[in-house]
Amino acid sequence: MIPAIAEVVPHAGEMMLLDHIVAFDAESIACALTVKPGGLFNADDGSLPAWLGVELMAQSIAAWAGCQARMEQRPVSAGFLLGTRHYLCNADFFPSGSELRIEAIREFHDEHGMGVFTCRIDAAELHAEARLTVFSPPDAQAFLESSTHESLPHE
Repeated sequence: MIPAIAEVVPHAGEMMLLDHIVAFDAESIACALTVKPGGLFNADDGSLPAWLGVELMAQSIAAWAGCQARMEQRPVSAGFLLGTRHYLCNADFFPSGSELRIEAIREFHDEHGMGVFTCRIDAAELHAEARLTVFSPPDAQAFLESSTHESLPHE
């Protein structure tokens, strides 16, 4: 059974950019978004800037991780986008009304939470692609707390 996107991605409100999950398995996920005007990142004409594709890909990876967590009866937790070396898109904007299909395929994932996914976004006459590196620590809250304490100045 395919869960609702809000059940598997730890984003809320206007930061939840995806509409729904189309399909997923142990190695990949496909999500969808119909570009609608009025969102946090929309231009005046209702389009989305193409650079937002990286976030759409990252949220698709988060959805994949959330689906895996649910299947293993673990809580959904936060992950971190570390980056990409190349993001290619054949347009500057995703026009309002575009129906985007966002796919992520796992290439590598280790027991420490490091992962690499090949991602793509397709719609009529639109295509974007990237390889994203992500990190999903076993306990994201503990990781954030330890990182915060380590970065604070010591007296």
